[in-house]
Amino acid sequence: MPLTREEKLRLEQKAHELRKLCLETVVWAGSGHIGGALSAMDIMTILYHKYMRLDPKRPELPDRDRFVCSKGHIGVGYAPVLAELGYFDPELLKEYNHTGSPLGMHLDSTKVKGVEASTGSLGHGLAVGLGMALGARVKGESWRTFVLLGDGECDEGAVWESAMAAAHFKATNLVVIVDRNKCMIDGPTEEVMGLEPLADKWRAFGFEPLAVDGHDFDALAGAIDAALAAKDRPVAIIADTVKGQGIDFIAGDYRWHYGSFDADKKAKALESLERYGQARIAKARGE
Repeated sequence: MPLTREEKLRLEQKAHELRKLCLETVVWAGSGHIGGALSAMDIMTILYHKYMRLDPKRPELPDRDRFVCSKGHIGVGYAPVLAELGYFDPELLKEYNHTGSPLGMHLDSTKVKGVEASTGSLGHGLAVGLGMALGARVKGESWRTFVLLGDGECDEGAVWESAMAAAHFKATNLVVIVDRNKCMIDGPTEEVMGLEPLADKWRAFGFEPLAVDGHDFDALAGAIDAALAAKDRPVAIIADTVKGQGIDFIAGDYRWHYGSFDADKKAKALESLERYGQARIAKARGE
């Protein structure tokens, strides 16, 4: 079902707040994986604020939907999403990745409420998510599992083993989203190890691939709706995104896979995020 004007405006405002909170968290931590956190922020926003059935006050609710952030290094963006929802005190973000903090660089599911799986060793999140999805089926339960993969992560063979299994078992209660920002820590994905034709690869492994603009809430909603309605085979949403989206001087630059901001860079980054966010909000308003 298409997003209403009110829904889209609400999502745009929320994503804008979360992008700024992500930057603040990087600054508090001293550094962080901001590039991939910002490329995935719209995806996490629409999942947590539109689609996922959950209750932050009851994080272990049996019929909650599950989210597996397989690209676990983006905890600096994922933690603000959970904090803002009320899974834990947002003040803890100021201690992100500090010695003794429960919020490590890769979020630990035994220490952080709302985190379904400890990830960060790339390539394993899809297997974990598939296990959750098959578990729901065996138990006759209706909750869904969403797995967020990095595109560089798709160099890992374990991703494709899991994809084969998911298609074989027709795990249509599993939704895979690839954050296709075209960058990884060592350079552009197509220079380090080419992934294209990525959609054809997912199709060959038994998925229905859907390529969409990962920074367009209407496009993301349409793809997620299609994935949730799938009956015969699971869907892989390939979200075309930009590394560091919203901060003009880091956007699309693989060197900002990980980085830090001094006072001047932080001020410039906030100015850029404000321009970017307000432009998107104005568009959602029809201005």
